Parts: sequence; structure tokens; C-alpha cells
Amino acid sequence: MIPRYARPDMVAVWSPETKFKIWYEIEAHACDAQAKLGVIPQENADAVWNAKDVEFDVARIDEIEAVTKHDVIAFLTHLAEHVGSDEARFVHQGMTSSDVLDTCLNVQLVRAADILLTDMDRLLAALKTRALEHKDTLRVGRSHGIHAEPTTMGLTFARFYAEMDRNKARLQQAREEIATGAISGAVGTFANIDPAVEEHVCAQLGLTPEPISTQVIPRDRHAMFFAVLGVIASSIENVAVEIRHMQRTEVLEGAEFFAMGQKGSSAMPHKKNPVLTENLTGLARLVRMTVIPAMENVALWHERDISHSSVERAIGPDATVTLDFALNRLAGVVEKMLIFPQNMLDNMNKFPGLVMSQRVLLSLTQAGVSREDAYSMVQRNALKVWEERVDFQEQLLADADVVAAVGVDGINAMFDMGYHTKHVDTIFARVFKD
Repeated sequence: MIPRYARPDMVAVWSPETKFKIWYEIEAHACDAQAKLGVIPQENADAVWNAKDVEFDVARIDEIEAVTKHDVIAFLTHLAEHVGSDEARFVHQGMTSSDVLDTCLNVQLVRAADILLTDMDRLLAALKTRALEHKDTLRVGRSHGIHAEPTTMGLTFARFYAEMDRNKARLQQAREEIATGAISGAVGTFANIDPAVEEHVCAQLGLTPEPISTQVIPRDRHAMFFAVLGVIASSIENVAVEIRHMQRTEVLEGAEFFAMGQKGSSAMPHKKNPVLTENLTGLARLVRMTVIPAMENVALWHERDISHSSVERAIGPDATVTLDFALNRLAGVVEKMLIFPQNMLDNMNKFPGLVMSQRVLLSLTQAGVSREDAYSMVQRNALKVWEERVDFQEQLLADADVVAAVGVDGINAMFDMGYHTKHVDTIFARVFKD
């Protein structure tokens, strides 16, 4: 996580100040619940809440931790400095460090998910706008990087919209799955704390109690969360790579917006490089690299160890901050992206009519020609288009076998572009459902 690829709202989720504030709220809500159960005096719980406006001193907590070598104890010591040692003696009653750490981490991941879901709404809106704008803008579809058959730019954007819409649903599910808390004490048996405390704390923080937490919240939940982030990152790269290919000089069907005063190269003043989408490819790699460590965190020793802890201190902020930046960068690219319809038509006609080869093949088979013979008839004419850049339609009209099978009018009818776009509205209705 570096400032270059960070946005302030997501960075704030992971700041030490935010973390300690959540720790405080967990402890204070737990004291409330303990007081209602009669385990601790109400005045002690009230005394803890008297510190609600305190700005916890991160440097002071670090100073204490340098001695204690334990971050939660350092925080509790600092809290007692504000509350009073006698008043704070019931803080953390029956709890263990993981009750605070794990519950806090999940609060942070839920907050991060909410920011990411808002990011995805912006991206989805941008993709939908461009899809509707270019619903009927013809371009050639490619397979293996080679011209295949006509499609539309709108369908390209609609495809990315559908993919991101699936990702939003996945993230919503991941948010729900990670939104659990645990205040169950050492090894998770509730021996020293009533389950009602956990229920109260979770309710106050917008979480649900973890059904069984050992001494930590099970890490399969976190593995699923980070896996979803990895999938979203891959989808970002999917869009970015398509735009990068479009911007290649010999293609130039679309391009990133190039601002006044922007420079593409320190050496070549003519350059307009797809730097934003190239950057997105790199950022996607950073998000995906957090997935395997999250998976490896699932297997812990017995009721707990801390092999997961150092990993999560890094991947929690890194993955969410980077993905937040990437989603907003991609939304901006799509919103301002330049589209060149005439270049799309010019590209499709580099080998005139060739993209209609399958329709000719099917028409010949429907006219009674065997598939093997039909394929041979079409291919011998298609190869001339590849090699000599002649017009495919004219080649077919000059081929006596093809004319004999489907007729001159039949050949001419095969070159109507509307044939390939007749179901665009049906696809759009499926994707956008409105």
C-alpha cells in the first residue's frame, strides 16, 4: 500500500486510529453486556464509556508495546490511563486478544467491502452507459486475435457489465460471510464469559456471532473474501487488456482519454500510451497475490496460532486499498474512453467480406452441399482474400460451384450486416433487465 495507489476513505479504514477506536468500542460494548449480566458494576462500564471522545495516542501505545511486546495489552494499558486503573479493572473481563483482533478485522473488512461495493456501482454505471451508447456500433469480433465475425462495441461493454455485476453479487456474499464477530474467550468455550456478551457486541457492531470460533474466527471466511477480491481484480484486468488491444496503433478502435498537456513518452513526443490500463494490469497482480496467503491462513494449529496474523496485517490493507483505487481508475477510463467507429469498419473491411464465411458455409449446407464440400468451397475463396486482399463477395460470385448451389441473389443476401446484429436487443434485455 503506497500513497500513489491509495484513496483516503479506504486508507482511513486501516489507520491505527480507526483500529484502536474499534478495539475500544468492542471493549466498551462488552463491559455494557457484562454489567447487564451483573458480572461487573455498572459504574465501571459507564467509566469506560466516558472515554468515548478520547483520541488514542498511537505513539503512546507503541511505546507501551515496546515493553509489553503485546499490542492488545499495550492498548488496554493506555485505555486504563484514560479511564483510571481502578475503574478499568473489569475491562477485557473473560476475553482473549483474538476476541478483539478478529472482531475488529472483520469490522474493517465489512467497511472495506461497503466502499468497494460503491466503487462497483460507479463502474457498472459507466459500462452500462457506454454499452447503450454503442449498442449498434459495429466492430469485428476476434478469436485468437484474428478476425472472426461482426459484433458491436455495445456488446463488448455489455459483456463486461455482466461480468462486473456477477462480481458485485460475489462481493455482497463475501461481505455477508465475513460479517461475524467472536467474544468467546480462551479456546472459544465461553468458560469465562457469557455468550450473551458476544451477541450484544456483535449486534452493536453490525455483525453476527460466529457459531463456533475456537479462539479465532475460522479463516475459511477470510479466504473466501480475498478470493473474491482476486476475481474482481482479474475482471478489471480483463477489461483493461481489451482496451489496451483496442488502442494499438494498427487497431485504434478505442483509446484512453489523452489530456491536454499529458506526455506519452520522454523520448517520442508522438506517443499516446495506454498507461492507465497497463497500470490496472499491474494492480490486478498485486490484489491476486493476496489470495494464496489468505488460503494458507485457513490451516492453523489446534484452537489457534498466530501464523495468520502477520499475513493479514499486510493483505487486509493492501488488497482493499489497491482494489479500491483500481475500480475507480477503471471507471474513469471507461467514462472518458474514446471510441472510433470508422476505424472499426475500416478494420473489418481490411479483408473485404471475409467475416461472412460462416454464413456462406451454412447457406451451402442448407442448399444440399455436404459440409466437407461446402467448407472446401468457402475456404478456397477465403484464402484468396487473405493472400490477395480481393473482395470475398466478388470471389464467390465468380465461383461457378457456389453460384450453382445458392445463386447470385443468395450470395448477395449473405452480406447483410444486420444478420449479425439481429439479436442484440435480446442480449441487452438479458444483461440489463430493464
